[in-house]
Amino acid sequence: MEGRGGDRMTSVRDLANIGSVVAAELESVGIETAEELRALGSVRAGIVLKANHFHVCASKLYGLEGAIRGVRWHDIPEDERRRLRRELEGFGGDSQG
Repeated sequence: MEGRGGDRMTSVRDLANIGSVVAAELESVGIETAEELRALGSVRAGIVLKANHFHVCASKLYGLEGAIRGVRWHDIPEDERRRLRRELEGFGGDSQG
């Protein structure tokens, strides 16, 4: 996968916290690279997934955020996790559990 200028793009499949099922969901909605995920952000990516009838639970939201940050989602501080949940819920997202 190449970006502008021939630079190699990183597949979402190569990111921490992103398993094959979530990777396939992201790819099916047009989010194929780490760069695309970072540009969108975890909440907007969750909104896109939800709009395409994929279940977006809190763990998936945290996994997306951890993938963007390059950390295990368990390492995201609880107050930041609450903020992410509130943001997604503000868009009608299902971030329970």
